Order: sequence, then structure tokens, then C-alpha cells
Amino acid sequence: MEKRKFGKTGLDVSILGFGGGPVGYLATDRQEVGRILNELLDGGVNLIDTAAAYQGSEEAIGEAVGHRRDDYVLVSKCGREVEGCDSAAWSAATVTYTVDRALKRLKTDHLDVMLLHSCDLDTLKKGEALGALVKAREAGKVRFVGYSGDNEAAVYAAGQADVAVIETSVSICDQANIDTLLPLAQRNDIGILVKRPIANAAWKGTEGQQGMYVNYAEPYVKRLAAMAIAPADLGYGGDAGVAWAEIALRFTLWQPGVTTAIVGTTKPANVARNLAALAKGPLPQAAVDTLREAFRRSEAAAGEPWPGLT
Repeated sequence: MEKRKFGKTGLDVSILGFGGGPVGYLATDRQEVGRILNELLDGGVNLIDTAAAYQGSEEAIGEAVGHRRDDYVLVSKCGREVEGCDSAAWSAATVTYTVDRALKRLKTDHLDVMLLHSCDLDTLKKGEALGALVKAREAGKVRFVGYSGDNEAAVYAAGQADVAVIETSVSICDQANIDTLLPLAQRNDIGILVKRPIANAAWKGTEGQQGMYVNYAEPYVKRLAAMAIAPADLGYGGDAGVAWAEIALRFTLWQPGVTTAIVGTTKPANVARNLAALAKGPLPQAAVDTLREAFRRSEAAAGEPWPGLT
């Protein structure tokens, strides 16, 4: 598994990480979570991402691999209102409470990275939430701090001295941050962790999604349909679903400035498929150019910008 330097954190992380949203939202069996995570760690994946908002996810991860804490870089997200805390979202009290709760749930004495979970630009500029994370870092609870989000807020975050990592959307159907955020992140040595790198499997349509992921996938489904492109246009044959998954991962993970990307899965069989796709390296430049042009052309035809989806 290829590893890359995670920006100014100095940490080396695998290009594929585990996204803990699905195992929380879909209430995956705890034994299955253990199988998935241990298989990933054994295969060389060393980054695990979760969030306070992913109900049950922090607990499941802590239970499954808390005993292997030295084997992975641990990322969580905070700032939104949480059960058990009466303070407002994005307040210092809520951030502090959520950091402390995450440590207990994840069975660790420190988080490698804690991110603000997609607050808007005005909230970010106020500085209270980021300041609380900085205090958590100074107390040794968190090693590095950052922001999870897109568009103007992510660009602003990338200019803040205390921000070491940004989690953002980059995919075949979500290309705005490629042009705005990634060049700045490279200049400022910000580690970029990509969420939704396979565009919520937009090629499956909304009928192929589960639970809340129907809503997450819908904008991408519409964008991919508008782009009117097929794997065959990129030199791929065979099963279209398998081809798209590989195309999407390889497109995202070799965009300049991207360090790693998280894929949430509830099926151990998907792990080997993802690892095999990444072993092929970047897409041919002609395929990348075709996908970029299809996005630009379809965005222009839509008559409105296609921003990064938070």
C-alpha cells in the first residue's frame, strides 16, 4: 500500500483510508466491523476516519481496533450539537466535550487529527470552534487540527496557520475543489483527506443506495447522467459498475495535492477490490482529461456552478 506524507503533520498515511460513516449510520454488526477494519489494517491501510455525528461509529471502531491503536492514524470530527451536551453547536464547550467523549469511545488517549465538521464560513471566521481545538491540541488530546468541508470555507481554512488537515470532496462528479482548494493546500503543506471519492457510487442510481445515502447520492447521480460518459469512453470494458469504481478511485487519488481518500464499506469483499484498483496507479492522462472536460461542459450547460458538496 502506497503511503504519502500527510502535509505538515509529518505522518505517513496510506492512500486509502477507512470512512466510518456507513458502519455507524447503517448500524453494521460489530463483529463485521471488526472483520473489515482488521482486514484493512492487515492490508496496509493505516488511516481511520469517523465523527461524533456518525451515530455508533466511534464506539464500533474503538471496540474493534482500540487494541491496535499504534497501527493507524485516527481522525474524527466534531462541533455539531451532540447528545449529553447542552451547549450550542460550534461553541468551545461543545468542541471540548466532544473531544473528551471521542477519546473514551475510541479507547485512546489522543486523536491524531480532529476536524471541525463542516461549519459554515462565518462560524469558522469567528474562531471560537477552531480555538477550542487548538486548546485540545495544547493539552495533548489532539495532535493536529483542521477542517472538514468545501468551497470558500475550505479555502479559508487552508489559509489558517493552525490548520494541518482538510477533509473535502473530490470525485469524478465533484471537481470544484480541484481548481480552488488543492493548489492552495499544496502551497501551504496541508494534508488533504478526500471524502466521497467514488461519488457515492453515482452509477448505481438512487435506487442502489441505502438509507440516508439516497439523499447524499442524488446530486451525483444527476451530475453523472448530465456528463453523459461511460467506462467505454475511457477505455474500459466489462462490468460497468466494477469499472466505474476503479475509475473513480484512480481519478481522485492521483489529483495533485490529494494525500489520501476514505471509502466507507460495510462489506469485507469490497476491501480487496479497492486495493486491487489502487495497485494499478493513476488513470491515463487522456482519461483524466476526458472526465475533466465532461464535468466542465455539463456544468456550463446546467447554467449554474457545481460546487463541492458538503
